[in-house]
Amino acid sequence: MAFKYVQLVMLLLVAATLLVASEANRNFAQGPQNSDSGFNLTSGWPWNSPDSPQNYTSPPGFNFTANWPWKAPNVKQSSRRIVVGDDQKWQFGFNYTNWAIKNGPFYLGDTLVFKYDPPSNTTHPHSVYLLRNYGSFANCDLRRAKRLASVTQGAGTGFELVLKNRKPYYLACGESNGFHCKVGLMKFSVIPLIRWT
Repeated sequence: MAFKYVQLVMLLLVAATLLVASEANRNFAQGPQNSDSGFNLTSGWPWNSPDSPQNYTSPPGFNFTANWPWKAPNVKQSSRRIVVGDDQKWQFGFNYTNWAIKNGPFYLGDTLVFKYDPPSNTTHPHSVYLLRNYGSFANCDLRRAKRLASVTQGAGTGFELVLKNRKPYYLACGESNGFHCKVGLMKFSVIPLIRWT
């Protein structure tokens, strides 16, 4: 008798779990972009970006959306020209790590544009350095970093860095012996992804 009671309780638990799961995901067939849950498994992917072109194609032989009830728009990706910091440009006190997280992912062939004012009596000088590794990046250690752009190269159209290699790029301002990097939050890292076209 106890065994049948346990079986009945287990059956009710399974049924209740399925009911709760089906109610929680009732809008799933319409796609995550139409769900009101606020959770989107594919946010940040190129086909869900509001400013993406609508002709994306999956890599040959790779179609993980073939049986989904909604269709991902076709988006053909091309290299982007990205102004670091957007309208804030490259300046002291702006959190570039957060900016990189919000503006990623970055792809091979994308160009990062560093715009900053040349040195004057009213502005602080800035530069762009490539740090060797994560330890140097975390500690803003510029001793073995490579200077990519001097204090004058950010003027006008800015200094452009093309992401050519699939490796971490640890970027920082090297002025004031790392003070801009440490206190001014002028550092971020990117690892460019392969763009499938």
